[in-house]
Amino acid sequence: MGIFSILFGGGKAKLKKALEEGAQLIDVRTPQEFKSGSVKGAINIPLDSLSKNLKKVKGNPNVIVFCRSGARSGMAQRILNQNGFQAINGGAWTNVKNLVD
Repeated sequence: MGIFSILFGGGKAKLKKALEEGAQLIDVRTPQEFKSGSVKGAINIPLDSLSKNLKKVKGNPNVIVFCRSGARSGMAQRILNQNGFQAINGGAWTNVKNLVD
């Protein structure tokens, strides 16, 4: 799901529903970016180490990944989906933060 799908294609409702169902939040930005601000309750698994850290992803059917713009989270979504997870690309971390707050 791209950023335009999130904003204009019903993706926001899908994100809200996943959040209401207790989705795990994964910030795939670098540790430095994560330290500068993220979404409450999110864990940081940088995109370049995601494949090696799949055990950190709960067995939760709802996983929301996000980053700075939505590009890295799109790649993370594909990695997770290829490994049997149901991941949603939340796009930019600020979009997800606005829904959580």
